[in-house]
Amino acid sequence: MGDTDVELSPAQVEELQQSPSASSTSTSSLPSSPSCNHLLQPVSPGSSGGSPRGGSPPLGVISEGVSELSVVIDPEVAKKACQEVLQKVKLLKVEDEGAGGGTEKGLVNGSAHPEAKEGGGSKPPKIREEEEEPLPGTVKSARRRQKNNSSKQSWLLRLFESKLFDISMAISYLYNSKEPGVQAYIGNRLFSFRYEDVDFYLPQLLNMYIHMDEDVGDAIKPYVVHRCRQSISFSLHHAHAEHGLSPSKRTHQRSKSDATVSISLSSNLKRTASNPKVESSQDEPVRLTPQREFIKSLMGIGKRLATLPTKEQKTQRLISELSLLNHKLPARVWLPTAAFDHHVVRVPHTQAVVLNSKDKAPYLIYVEVLECENFETSSVPVRIPETRIRSTRSVENLPDCGITAEQRAGSFSTVPNYDNDDEAWSVDDIGELQVELPEIHTNSCDNISQFSVDSITSQESKEPVFIAAGDIRRRLSEQLAHTPTTFKRDPEDPSAVALKEPWQEKVRRIREGSPYGHLPNWRLLSVIVKCGDDLRQELLAYQVLKQLQSIWEQERVPLWIKPYKILVISSDSGMIEPVVNAVSLHQVKKQSQLSLLDYFLQDHGNYTTEAFLTAQRNFVQSCAGYCLVCYLLQVKDRHNGNILLDSEGHIIHIDFGFILSSSPRNLGFETSAFKLTSEFVDVMGGLDGDMFNYYKMLMLQGLIAARKHMEKVVQIVEIMQQGSQLPCFHGSSTIRNLKERFHMNLTEEQLQVLVEQMVDGSMRSITTKLYDGFQYLTNGIM
Repeated sequence: MGDTDVELSPAQVEELQQSPSASSTSTSSLPSSPSCNHLLQPVSPGSSGGSPRGGSPPLGVISEGVSELSVVIDPEVAKKACQEVLQKVKLLKVEDEGAGGGTEKGLVNGSAHPEAKEGGGSKPPKIREEEEEPLPGTVKSARRRQKNNSSKQSWLLRLFESKLFDISMAISYLYNSKEPGVQAYIGNRLFSFRYEDVDFYLPQLLNMYIHMDEDVGDAIKPYVVHRCRQSISFSLHHAHAEHGLSPSKRTHQRSKSDATVSISLSSNLKRTASNPKVESSQDEPVRLTPQREFIKSLMGIGKRLATLPTKEQKTQRLISELSLLNHKLPARVWLPTAAFDHHVVRVPHTQAVVLNSKDKAPYLIYVEVLECENFETSSVPVRIPETRIRSTRSVENLPDCGITAEQRAGSFSTVPNYDNDDEAWSVDDIGELQVELPEIHTNSCDNISQFSVDSITSQESKEPVFIAAGDIRRRLSEQLAHTPTTFKRDPEDPSAVALKEPWQEKVRRIREGSPYGHLPNWRLLSVIVKCGDDLRQELLAYQVLKQLQSIWEQERVPLWIKPYKILVISSDSGMIEPVVNAVSLHQVKKQSQLSLLDYFLQDHGNYTTEAFLTAQRNFVQSCAGYCLVCYLLQVKDRHNGNILLDSEGHIIHIDFGFILSSSPRNLGFETSAFKLTSEFVDVMGGLDGDMFNYYKMLMLQGLIAARKHMEKVVQIVEIMQQGSQLPCFHGSSTIRNLKERFHMNLTEEQLQVLVEQMVDGSMRSITTKLYDGFQYLTNGIM
């Protein structure tokens, strides 16, 4: 066809004018130029020729809402516009033919369309470019892929830069994305989040760094290096976590090397005016020695306690070793489980207790600290010496723990090196540290470890400081005699009385007897030291509990749980933040010889009192929360020694050593969804009580809220499964089973039926009763 082929015959014009109106939506989607956009709009029937009917304009009317828009088409303009459109189609076809090697006939010299068949009418060319499917391998298909990719990337970038993009989404994209550009962007984006938010996911970040490909590691490394150089605390935390996550020899070699390098990176602090002692990178790693040796000393005590047969011997040995530890304090050391900067100044050794454990010896200590602005740059507090009376009495009470008679006769004139040489934090810094002789002392300087020395001002003072010790001891004895408690001292369970004492009373009592208690920035902390236990599963459970707690707060579901901090030191040791004002249900039943309901009545008053009703509500909200936790994580080993009851009525589950795919001896004996005994139901007011119905309602609301955010919970577990040898990941269906327990396919009505079934099944579970009986017979746990 020539140019005359594009002319419209009178019949075609008439047919075009008489065609029925089409929807404005379909025509508006045509990607034609603005000059011919209105030409493609349909016209009303009978609008050509003579006068309009019914007051209509001579050509088509486009209805748009209420108003009407009249467009008059000039035939010459229409002819010219159609020629332009057809010419564009020809040019596109010619380009495709040249790029594709001439595999397809184009509209050249007016030849027929490739789709034309003999005996059939030829189909007009498609005007819209979007409707043409380009052949693979052509320039046009490559352009379309590039356009789609750029469109996706632009939307992804908008998501990454939006306010909705949080650290949870960043971790998800970092783990799931296979594109190095996206991973690198997320790695840079980590710098914009709060430190606390990123620190929560530090185990996941390090696990990805160790076990995933190089692109992920390269994306994460700059952030980790930056934080390590910025903070000694973060670097040690990072080193402990990486050591606990280090894989076996057959996996990445990167983890072994980087676990060592992280220490030097972490301590690569720049010299500043506030920190002038850091001279060169060779001296900086030594700055970490005091904290590492402090932790090592605490772990060594736990390992030595495990060799002793009885609780009484363990307790005496613990007190003795902590008394020796005090001679190295104050120092530039801190408790990693605390939420504020501080220096450890003293451990009240007589307050330490050994906790219940059959084979191991976890112990609880209280630590006196002085809060400071920055423990890396603030000066270490000077030592305020104990009085001569107190020191002498403590020496007399020391049992045999590896100290020779000559050392004991010397009244601790020097700090005895009672263990291996590497157990001493810094022998050079201790020097001839004097404890009893105030005339001899070392110079006070803020050097590498800054072990304590006697305060010059207190030594030169002529005040009668020795008289205060007797007064303090007498006052403490009187206070102990009048401390209200329902628990009696038990040699087989020395921790019961210590845990039952109200925290504020303990703080006041220890402060009055402390030489540092008069200082305004004095604080008391506590920590549980565990040796011989793998706390990596505990850390995983803590993260899941913390995430569920955040979800329920966000969804305003009044469930109560108490996640406690975990610090993994190695694959068999660590520290745990204690739950204050709480004792185990085993201790409650053993000490009081009462049922749980009667104990509530004794502690909080009669049924109608406000104190009892508040404690009952707290019990219900915490019980519902932990029942959901136990169901979702499949927590096992739920005897009464692993369930605490606090002074406000909440129950708190501890010891998450058996979760997901693991169970005691892998027998899977506990088959119920969670532990719900008849005693629990009695505290709620019985099966027909309002509080029991409230408990089931909270269970339903909590499960609905949790499944709305299922991915946030699942990704925490899924990332940690990568390269892990933990028993909780035994088998290949751990993650699939976890997802199934959220029941995403059920309606809320079906979920309600499921909750009713789980509650009923758990109450009637025979395996729960049998397991409690087994624990009582084998371990004496009531």
